[in-house]
Amino acid sequence: MPLARREDRDLVTGRAPRVADLELPGTLELAFTRAPVPHARIRGVDVAAALKEDGVAGAWSAAGLPYLAAREVPGRQGGPPWPLLATGRVRHPGEALAVVAADTRAHAEDGAEAVRLDLEPLPFTLAPGQPAADRGGAGRLPAAPGAAAGTSGPPRLFEDRDNVVVDATFGAPADDVFATAPVVVEAAYREQLLLPTSLEPRAVLVDPGRDGRLTVWVSHQAQHRLRTALATALGLDQDRVRVIVPATGGAFGAKSQTYPEYLVAALLAVHLRRPVRWCEDRAEAMLAGPRGRGQAQRVRLAADEDGTFLAYELLVEAGIGAYPHIGSFVPMMTGAMSTGAYRTPRVHTRVRCVLTNTAPTTSYRGAGRPEAAYALERTVDRLARRLGMDPAELRRRNLIRPDQFPYRTPTGRTYDSGDYAAALAKALAAVGYDELRAEQARRRADGGPPLGVGIATYVERSGGPPDSDEFGSVEACPDGGFIARVGSTSTGQGHFTAFAQVVASVLDVEVNRVRVVEGDTGEVPYGYATFGSRSMQVGGAALWRAAEALVAAARRRCAGLLGVGEEEVAYAAGRLVVGGTAPGALQCDTEHVPEPPAAPEPPRTPAATAPSGAEAAGVAAGPLPGLPIGELVARTGPLRADEIAAPPQAFPYGTHVAVVEVDPDLGTVHVRRLVAVDDYGVVVNPMIVDGQGYGSIAQGLGQALYEQAVIGADGLPYASTLLDYLLPTSADMPPITLLETATPNPNTPLGAKGAGEAGCIGIPPAIVNAVCDALDLDHIDMPLTPAAVWTALHPE
Repeated sequence: MPLARREDRDLVTGRAPRVADLELPGTLELAFTRAPVPHARIRGVDVAAALKEDGVAGAWSAAGLPYLAAREVPGRQGGPPWPLLATGRVRHPGEALAVVAADTRAHAEDGAEAVRLDLEPLPFTLAPGQPAADRGGAGRLPAAPGAAAGTSGPPRLFEDRDNVVVDATFGAPADDVFATAPVVVEAAYREQLLLPTSLEPRAVLVDPGRDGRLTVWVSHQAQHRLRTALATALGLDQDRVRVIVPATGGAFGAKSQTYPEYLVAALLAVHLRRPVRWCEDRAEAMLAGPRGRGQAQRVRLAADEDGTFLAYELLVEAGIGAYPHIGSFVPMMTGAMSTGAYRTPRVHTRVRCVLTNTAPTTSYRGAGRPEAAYALERTVDRLARRLGMDPAELRRRNLIRPDQFPYRTPTGRTYDSGDYAAALAKALAAVGYDELRAEQARRRADGGPPLGVGIATYVERSGGPPDSDEFGSVEACPDGGFIARVGSTSTGQGHFTAFAQVVASVLDVEVNRVRVVEGDTGEVPYGYATFGSRSMQVGGAALWRAAEALVAAARRRCAGLLGVGEEEVAYAAGRLVVGGTAPGALQCDTEHVPEPPAAPEPPRTPAATAPSGAEAAGVAAGPLPGLPIGELVARTGPLRADEIAAPPQAFPYGTHVAVVEVDPDLGTVHVRRLVAVDDYGVVVNPMIVDGQGYGSIAQGLGQALYEQAVIGADGLPYASTLLDYLLPTSADMPPITLLETATPNPNTPLGAKGAGEAGCIGIPPAIVNAVCDALDLDHIDMPLTPAAVWTALHPE
């Protein structure tokens, strides 16, 4: 049901504290001295001047603190080491060379600016396949130190290994099909680098504690994973590290990882025996923060004369930045999802992940699925143009049919359920497709602004890696309320409302009786993470099963208390009822039931929790039948059920349609309307899902029309403020129609699939298809700025 989000008042009024709002006495603020070049040999880092600045408590390079130099970021998937502070070489702009701790952020920044650097610039490479570039501009150069011997290609970032860190294939080559197919279209596309511009940049606060136990507050998506990384780096048992995620201002996948700055903060907190905080500012994020997307793609699509797909090939060259970390995961997801919504019999994808002298890429909303959908959906439109066929009809002929599910794709994924043609039909009807085509024909005959209609079908993967799990528990409280603990972490998605709805529906109680606790390793013993649209699909499934287990445990306990068989005890609306007992007449021998021990007062921390329903609304009273479950707990002691759910991946899908008008003289694109028909399985809270839909569409619109992390000829990012990096605002949003079909997920008790990333996946190809349709062009690379459109229309 569309229940209003209970957490929003605290978020919008600022009552919900973020990392920067927390106050601990004696906290030192960190600032980093960052590299002003993309690639250089480090000849010296002098922190002496920084130590003389007001308020500075310490300044260090990697050489100044050997234990910093000896450690590196974990989780690199077999790639080269990522040092906490640069050692030997600088490999991307903004890489940290020194860290300064001071009593205020301003003093720390003054100290960081005072650090003197002696750097020897080296040739650099910015994208796969590009020639090396020197410090003054791009161009072919003789072999540089680190380049492959006897070549003049891009320099190696690491002397002991090639720049290619992953070379993987999905499916099998289909050269035989392409050699004989009646129709083959080929194309090349570029997925530009983007900045995951969340409202709150990265932030961490570490308190070493007097007992040597670390408490870490962090803006993050995977608190248990971070706890493991911190404990490993510090040589501590995991139970001596507590990670808490307070209110978080967005993440979009870029806060899933362990970054060098987090480990530096933790190590310095232990070293200095004082709380230490680092809060990234916007300029720092735009210089050195993680990037999204960044692929060069080449495609081939083979078909019969009637448009039946025969084979599809996608070759991906992904620049993943200077350190692989998790960046190689995203292009691999592109390969896995390259088949899209079609029953193409032969699909082959090759993915190469290449190191470049840019900030590392990371998972960013959609994480590999937008890249896959873009390459395929743009190519389907090009095939329709070649065949002279309506692009909607071409898609309809090739979509996977409902009777083919579960469908095993040539790239190794098993789609669970769907009716792709129904989503396409609903989108076309909603947008008035036939009327738009008639209007387009009239304009082409009689004049008027060029009108274009673009379609994109998509399938995405939700749930995280195959069979990844999540923790959920439900506890009944003596006051009649319930505590739901889950390993997921909210970064603004509405967890405290939606998860409470899941538990309340199983327990058949009011939603305000359920309090959700998450984002705290001290309260929740295990958690996987929040990313990949997995929270409701996996975390919600764990809570559903935990609530069912709680009811079963309550029935067993009540039966033992009353000396009856478990089958004689029923549960309804928060109460236990013995069969055949008159309403209100359930009898219990209270004289012989011992009082439970007093529960300890839970620690008060800034952990992310929603208000207690019992506190807000009280416990149901009156002459209702049976024994309230809260009274059962009061008489017999704590009652809690823990579950771990690991359903397989799910595959939401849909069709997006864009309607645009283009001014060919100015190159401006006016998006007249967007229609999105998505299938997320069973939707728990339509209001929250719609909010996710609008936000994701805004980000898809941003990639299509505005956003690009431009890098200058000197190898440095162009944007340093949001005046230099265009983001869509509310004024840029066109009329949007959100519709749904509902094909339940057969692998979870809720039937839910992931939601929240669809707009990033379907909207970019829909808009580019629409603009190309309006102008009768084969292709324009994103972003479709006025300059890009005008240049495509006037190539000379």
